[in-house]
Amino acid sequence: MYTEYFINYLKYEKRYSAHTISAYAADLEQFGIYLNSQGLDWATAELKDLRAWVIGMMADTEARSINRKLSTLRSFYKFLNREGHLSSNPTLLMKALKVSKKLPEVVQEDKICALLDSENVFTDDFSGLRDKTVLEILFGTGMRLAELLGLKESDIDQYNKTVKVMGKRSKERIVPLNETLYQIICRYLEKKKAQNFEIDSVFLIVTDEGKSASPQFIYKLVRKYLELITKADKRSPHVLRHTFATSMLNKGADLNAIKEILGHASLAATQIYTHNSVERLKSIYKQAHPKA
Repeated sequence: MYTEYFINYLKYEKRYSAHTISAYAADLEQFGIYLNSQGLDWATAELKDLRAWVIGMMADTEARSINRKLSTLRSFYKFLNREGHLSSNPTLLMKALKVSKKLPEVVQEDKICALLDSENVFTDDFSGLRDKTVLEILFGTGMRLAELLGLKESDIDQYNKTVKVMGKRSKERIVPLNETLYQIICRYLEKKKAQNFEIDSVFLIVTDEGKSASPQFIYKLVRKYLELITKADKRSPHVLRHTFATSMLNKGADLNAIKEILGHASLAATQIYTHNSVERLKSIYKQAHPKA
């Protein structure tokens, strides 16, 4: 019952995405199962019970994932306290686990540019142009996977050469399109129209059958092409987002401008990319300075 109230709050008041709500629900279900196994419920759970649950996960769960689950529980209990459903809150004194800072994984800028500019990688049919468009958009705008999937043809402003992106918590932002990306999108739209799909999808990116693309479809597509240029374990759409931000910063873009383009809520989330730039500067220094 409590979890249902909370999920409805996230869905209708906070307007979180379906993916985020699913993650919250899974975390709550996991802790709920643990409480039942201990003969407890949300109202009787104490700090020691929360600590025992965390300790039980530490053997096979990363600290970052555990901290996310703790964040879910903090939000959940805070909501229940505020709404008057519960007076106790075992999360108040629970500290997050220490997490080592991990730099965002990126693709080398020259390699991704060579891939996108190659005349031999993408086929000259609808599928090939669609694949190229997906990669160009992800690398050219830094948008998230969910944002790409939510793009509609009407979101492309061909007069101003911009795209309207619906970000987290239904927050809209306008992202500029470079000339190359704009021309590719225009070509793709023409090719898409010429397909005469039976399904007239309003979404920009569609499958070979004209259906709206799924997250799995985009993941598979991106991985297929990134495997041509990198051996890194992570070859996901988010890697291209990281690559976009790092490339912009390396070229001297203002951090606040990058924040706005990425749709970050705070500058702190964008600042992680400065670490990648520092590492690049160190590498250049070691190569160039006579006493390095």
